[in-house]
Amino acid sequence: MSGVRPHRGVIEDEDASTLKLGADFQDAHCLFVSEVKILLDATQRPNTSEVYQKSLNYVTQFNRFTNPDVVREVRAGMNEEPIHSLLTGFETAQLANLCCEEAEEAKALIPSLANKIDDETLQNFLNQTLDLKKFQT
Repeated sequence: MSGVRPHRGVIEDEDASTLKLGADFQDAHCLFVSEVKILLDATQRPNTSEVYQKSLNYVTQFNRFTNPDVVREVRAGMNEEPIHSLLTGFETAQLANLCCEEAEEAKALIPSLANKIDDETLQNFLNQTLDLKKFQT
């Protein structure tokens, strides 16, 4: 999504496909949907707001990893080399959210991966992630 947004008097182009996420997200820690689901479940209380309920419904629908131990394993895999040094937090979160089966598919959906990581390394990471997803209980 591309947009123009003023930030402290400066016009800034934002484009996720080129990792131009804007100053607000420059040093942000990106969570993937399954992590957000865990956090929302942990803070669930009666009489929650409509926004909270809509957010919970969204993450419940798009949650790829239902077992908290598997979520931790996926995050740990993202923090291992070479993935950690090659990709940004945004890119790894998108990989976890999309659960692509093939490196080619991941690179088509996340254009910034194209020149950052070779297909074999990416495919190995995707296979590890898919194996974790397959064997969760």
